[in-house]
Amino acid sequence: MTFRSIPFILCLVAFMAVSCDSTIEVRHQLDEEVSIVPDYKDVTIPPNIAPLNFHAEVSGETALLISGADGASIQVRGKDGRFTIPQKRWESLLSSSKGSEITLTVCRKGADGWSSLTPFRMYVAEDEMDPYVAYRLIQPGYTFWNLMGIYQRDLTSYKQTAVYENRLTDYNCVNCHSFPARNPENMLFHMRAKSAGTVIKQGDSYEKLNTKTDETISALVYPYWHPSEKYMAFSVNSTLQAFFAHYENLIEVFDNASDVVLYDVEKHEVFSSPLLKSEDAFETFPTFSPDGRSLYFCSAQKVDSLPLTYKDVHYSLCRIDVDVEHRTFGMEVDTLYNAVTEGRSISFPRISPDGRYMAVTLHDAGNFSIWHPEADLYLIDLESGEMRPLTEANSPDTTDSYHSWSSNSRWLVFSSRRLDGLYTRPYFTYIDKDGHAHKPFVLPQEDPVKYYDDLFYSYNIPEFIKDKVEVNPQIIAKMMKDTEGIDVTYK
Repeated sequence: MTFRSIPFILCLVAFMAVSCDSTIEVRHQLDEEVSIVPDYKDVTIPPNIAPLNFHAEVSGETALLISGADGASIQVRGKDGRFTIPQKRWESLLSSSKGSEITLTVCRKGADGWSSLTPFRMYVAEDEMDPYVAYRLIQPGYTFWNLMGIYQRDLTSYKQTAVYENRLTDYNCVNCHSFPARNPENMLFHMRAKSAGTVIKQGDSYEKLNTKTDETISALVYPYWHPSEKYMAFSVNSTLQAFFAHYENLIEVFDNASDVVLYDVEKHEVFSSPLLKSEDAFETFPTFSPDGRSLYFCSAQKVDSLPLTYKDVHYSLCRIDVDVEHRTFGMEVDTLYNAVTEGRSISFPRISPDGRYMAVTLHDAGNFSIWHPEADLYLIDLESGEMRPLTEANSPDTTDSYHSWSSNSRWLVFSSRRLDGLYTRPYFTYIDKDGHAHKPFVLPQEDPVKYYDDLFYSYNIPEFIKDKVEVNPQIIAKMMKDTEGIDVTYK
């Protein structure tokens, strides 16, 4: 050995010491399950989701080992079981593990070294989901109900930005945001009370609409865009609310009257059919088929003596042919789910963009399923007509409701109260080509336990969008406060 080689050997020894100190060497493998919050065990995730950080119920010095396909791996040191996964390495791991699974092993350090607990898995789908989701944040009670806004979240990171916050218009109500085919270039939302009207964004232009007409029972309410983006379907509703102190449904919202109408975006005109405006029925929740030739909606036989009889209101799923350009409708209404014979109620029909499946919410009565603990998601196969519960996605005894499809028809985002029974949080479930749901996961957060424990807002109406919404809230606020708006007419 020459003196020239000694510095090289010393450097090598130093490098090995650093490497050994930073590498987790498991000495013991324990047959011991670990509880984690949120429950991400065995979930199916897209390859473009932010890291699913979690807390493991393990104290002391901890570590997390993640292994994927092709030998890719990540090691994360934790503190009392709290793990923050580095985003770039997570992205690389998921990219190389598409269509496969990743294995996560929680380890704890004892006097005799590291011990691993029973590993668990996550399944990485080959199908990505739309990179953004839009939602309203609102408190579920009425103490601070006027503090709300419409927000969007980059699903590949933890970044949330405001689309519109109601503090710009004197804390009025903003609601019912809607996008045509998940296109963020165009959108709609309503303002109620102060500066009332409907906002329509088309590219960089904005319109304020006054949508109450003499021929309709209210201003336009629940929206759905036609695939052409030149028309929209709306319900118009005369709505009341009831509050309960000793009943599992804390709030019940019900219609005294409701109809379905269509709106011509370019002509600012509303039109309809007698089959959508029956005095003997409540019609609501309109939805177009992906080809635009069918209009689906929910309809219930009219019930008197509301709210005492609200449990007797059951909504069926109906369909009618429509030609929006010629403003013509079919001569009859088809009933796909008959609430009278089935004894339950259906709401929020949403068809997958490929036209194969329809997701709905099924509950005991009425149409305000978001406060019904028995409400569950169901899937209707539009080829066979089969209707079945999305058992893998639903939770027992808590609400699973409002839902939206991704552009590729493989992902469903929905609202669930399963974390605490009170606040709705967005969950994501993978729908495979055979229409089966996979175990869902809650919207990831940088520190999910602290975030969801500290958040006193519900996520309302989660909607997938293909990209970030670019909007000027100040222009919207000034328009709504300072201009008369365009009066919609009924033809």
